[in-house]
Amino acid sequence: MTDAVRRYWDSQAGNFDVEADHGLADPAVRQAWEDLLLPLMPVPGCDVADLGCGTGSLSLLLGEAGHQVWGVDLSEQMVARARTKLADAGVSADFVVGDASAPPRAHGSVDVVLARHVLWALPDPDAALARWTRLLRASGTMILVEGLWGTGAGIPADRCLELVRSHHKNATLAMLTDPALWGREITDERYVVVSTA
Repeated sequence: MTDAVRRYWDSQAGNFDVEADHGLADPAVRQAWEDLLLPLMPVPGCDVADLGCGTGSLSLLLGEAGHQVWGVDLSEQMVARARTKLADAGVSADFVVGDASAPPRAHGSVDVVLARHVLWALPDPDAALARWTRLLRASGTMILVEGLWGTGAGIPADRCLELVRSHHKNATLAMLTDPALWGREITDERYVVVSTA
């Protein structure tokens, strides 16, 4: 990733949590994300890699549910906010500044790879998925929340599913149309791909 990309996300960190699905400050939105993600955790107390963790809202949600979270983000400002957010909530997690497409983590070291709105922005999504798959333990689960947004940015659901299945055969797709997840009605394509060994 380039310095320009890093600078862009550093500049977004201060207001990033204003969006309902970023900050999860609205109890209904937070509950919707809990209802989506917590049942996907394969075992209690999972080791979770939150790739492109941003300000750590999903890390906090999972940490409060008893999972051990390790997060990585390219933006130093995002990581700083994530550390503060979890510390203020009394939740332990480990955050590092780094490239989410090539996480500095050992192969076979996590139960869950979680990435929300990350894959579409990477220069080589296929190579990133190969690396992410190797992070998983044999019984691990990959959870990708992605979309094809009204701006034209993003990745179509069928293409994302195809990419994931080229690395991790058992993958399912569910559309995320519930306004509670986003804090508003949506008209674009948003989905989750869940892949298991």
